[in-house]
Amino acid sequence: MTYQTINPATGAVVKTFPGISNADLDRAVTKAHECYTKDWSRRSIKDRAKILSAAAAKLREKADEYANYITLEMGKLLGVAQAEVQLSASILDYYAQNAEEFMKTQPVPGVPGAVLETRPIGVIFGIEPWNFPYYQVARVAGPQLMVGNTLIIKHAENVPQCALAFARLFEEAGAPEGAFTNVFASIDQAGLVIDDPRVRGVTVTGSERAGAAVAERAGRALKKTVMELGGSDPFIVLEDAPLENAMDMAVFGRMFNTGQSCVGSKRIIVVGKERGKQFLEGFTARMASLTAGDPTDGNTTLGPVSSERAMNLLLDQIDGARKGGAKVTTGGGRVDRPGFYVQATVLTDIKPSNPVYSQELFGPVASLYVVDSDEEAIKLANDSPYGLGGVVFSADMERGRRVAEQVDSGMVWVNQPAWTGPELPFGGVKNSGFGRELAEVGFGEFVNRKMISVVPSGSAPWGPVPVK
Repeated sequence: MTYQTINPATGAVVKTFPGISNADLDRAVTKAHECYTKDWSRRSIKDRAKILSAAAAKLREKADEYANYITLEMGKLLGVAQAEVQLSASILDYYAQNAEEFMKTQPVPGVPGAVLETRPIGVIFGIEPWNFPYYQVARVAGPQLMVGNTLIIKHAENVPQCALAFARLFEEAGAPEGAFTNVFASIDQAGLVIDDPRVRGVTVTGSERAGAAVAERAGRALKKTVMELGGSDPFIVLEDAPLENAMDMAVFGRMFNTGQSCVGSKRIIVVGKERGKQFLEGFTARMASLTAGDPTDGNTTLGPVSSERAMNLLLDQIDGARKGGAKVTTGGGRVDRPGFYVQATVLTDIKPSNPVYSQELFGPVASLYVVDSDEEAIKLANDSPYGLGGVVFSADMERGRRVAEQVDSGMVWVNQPAWTGPELPFGGVKNSGFGRELAEVGFGEFVNRKMISVVPSGSAPWGPVPVK
């Protein structure tokens, strides 16, 4: 596996990085394990919080530098990259400020003398993607470092400078060697880390295929996993939703990060034939108006996709959709310029037999469906192998909530496109994975909920102890 910076806006190779040797990888695991057993897990919560807060402060201090790495390596529009830097810093701060509360010893209701303590479990291995190279890592680093676990991160091979920069954060913040370790490992080497008995948990954000392979391997070693995988999420527009606002929000929900978001709104479902016709016309016009250009230019509204491979896959999917009978109302091809640009594309007239009906389209391509009722919209929304983050638009918030409750998904937003924050649990169902990140529930994924029961001397060998 080659770790390489290739500028998606030009196609030029910028820098290549050597992969890690097996011997150095073993030393990295050894150091992470030693740091966990002899240092990091023994520190107070306040000591760990000081380091995470310092890392967050440094991230903000060097926000421009860090944002430029993202734009250079995966083509994110610079303003969006800057927002990702700020969000990542807020996640680190959130866990630094809330870990003490999350780790409080809790009494077991109805059992005098029994409590639950939250304890770390050891080295956690994270396999992370390129589309949000800081945010995805911060979702793991914040809770796991604060609970007292140590981390080894294998980042995507096309964002090596982002990976190195995030590792530097913790070094500069004063974290001991082994607390946070970046490794430029191959897929085979990742398997060695998963198999290593010193590694106690594995978390993956990536494709369905990658998640299944990692979960199978980790399962054989009886290791806890969290899987944040793909999505093909619905954006449901009910008959009473203000149409202009819904069209604007649908463009945002589909095109944020150039459509390269697992929780992006990929399938737009409009209730009502006449409204569907109006929506298609307005949404198509909005998508067609997006301007491809240099992602560092503030006037650019359509950036490149992350790689030549991603571009070719997307173009193949569009071609397959056409052959399957879908209509392309705008876009459908490559932008005539250097780099890995795909035209903002709208597909409609998609039948269940069309291959894109059940595929995830990871880029600037939206599928639009028109149905006659709320019930049909819900049925279509749920007719997917994925279930990550749905969206419902309605002028009646209670109606929107009722529809949201019937969408088979880990998350649903009413009258907003999918968004994220440190306080909101993030995760899906079905082939979108399992487990949660962020908020308190994300804090508790890789911990030992240790039960301790203390009763008076001379008590019976088992059973509850009477309360006097």
